[in-house]
Amino acid sequence: MPRQLHLNAFLMNTGHHEASWRLPESDPYAHVELDHYVRLARTAERGTFDSLFLADGPQLWGDIAQRPAGALEPLTLLTALATATERIGLIATASTSYNSPYNLARKFASLDIISGGRAGWNIVTTAGAEAARNFGLDAEPAHAERYARAAEFLDVALKLWDSWEDDAIVADKAAGVWGDDDKIHPARHRGAYFSVEGALNVPRSPQGYPLLVQAGSSEDGKAFAARYAEAVFTAQQTLADAQAFYADLKARTAAAGRDPDHLKVLPGIVPVIGSTEAEARAEERVLEDHIVHTHGVRRLEQLLQREPGTLELDAELPADLPPEDAIEGAKSRYTLIVELARRERLTVRQLIGRLGGGRGHLTFAGTPEQVADAIESWFTQGAADGFNIMPAVLPSGLDAFVDHVVPLLRARRLLPAEYGPRTTLRERYGLPRPANQYVSPALAAV
Repeated sequence: MPRQLHLNAFLMNTGHHEASWRLPESDPYAHVELDHYVRLARTAERGTFDSLFLADGPQLWGDIAQRPAGALEPLTLLTALATATERIGLIATASTSYNSPYNLARKFASLDIISGGRAGWNIVTTAGAEAARNFGLDAEPAHAERYARAAEFLDVALKLWDSWEDDAIVADKAAGVWGDDDKIHPARHRGAYFSVEGALNVPRSPQGYPLLVQAGSSEDGKAFAARYAEAVFTAQQTLADAQAFYADLKARTAAAGRDPDHLKVLPGIVPVIGSTEAEARAEERVLEDHIVHTHGVRRLEQLLQREPGTLELDAELPADLPPEDAIEGAKSRYTLIVELARRERLTVRQLIGRLGGGRGHLTFAGTPEQVADAIESWFTQGAADGFNIMPAVLPSGLDAFVDHVVPLLRARRLLPAEYGPRTTLRERYGLPRPANQYVSPALAAV
């Protein structure tokens, strides 16, 4: 069987371009309208996407003057989408820094049951002092500490998801026995960050536990991914950088004692599609012309840890930026953006234009054939197992991709024409259902 390309639809309000909401076609209120997301989910399902993804954070992002702000809580929204779709996977971001393992494990198990085994968790550690102050902290925890907490958080969640054996429910009406207490395993966890005593109050879900996704590319992030992740959302600007990241992460996964094929690498791509390359470039320019640069400068100064008013629009980035190891926030994204600006000698104005579409992800304007060529090139040359598709404008960008790029990928036998017999998200990503850690190896093998 030929290697399968995996596609995930990263859905963000009116689109990933910060100026998408200003276009005549866009609805500035779509980010809180269920019908908008139902339409997008069904479009992605028509394109046989493996999954869709909702980003999230426990704070109000940035300046609400810049773009639609505020978001529906993703697990709540995905539960609604589970009833409006049949096959597509449903992935939500949730923070290990500002949640408790018991409540979050219960929510994801519930989503997995309601959706028939289609849930996925994008595990994040949440950088930024704004989020920290929403939870009674004066400053964000250090980068290494956030990842140490995340590792223990996930260990606890795995215990909770396994706290019911698959056959714990007996449902013997004649004997009056509903369940087998011997097949319930309390977590009894005592650690540096968490103390969790009991078993989960939700049975083991169809997938055993949700698909585990990770999105950090720092050293701590890659170590975490190699140990736990089954899919990785990442951002690279060049084929060479993507190949290096792919090889490194696969090698780390093997060194951790895991099958590298059980970790799928999905770089982000922001496609702007036109019937000709000139038409696609013109659409890209329209979006760039709608950027309000004062918003972009403010965000860039925050990311680069510069004082307000110290970046000049028509000058290159200052030479005295701090190194990555001095950054406690989003380390890998900081490095990607600085390297992009240095490599292409971009002014601040030009850099804001490049970041406006995908915040550091690869942006690509071209015909459907050119977009399909780029995807196939990265997929066949050791840079990706699939892609995080991030339309610049929604819903039109997703419509264009499904209507014009997906048929080309199907013709090249990279995508199936229909979903086939695999029903769970885990199966769709070619992953086994995990054995319960409390069951003996002999029984788990059976």
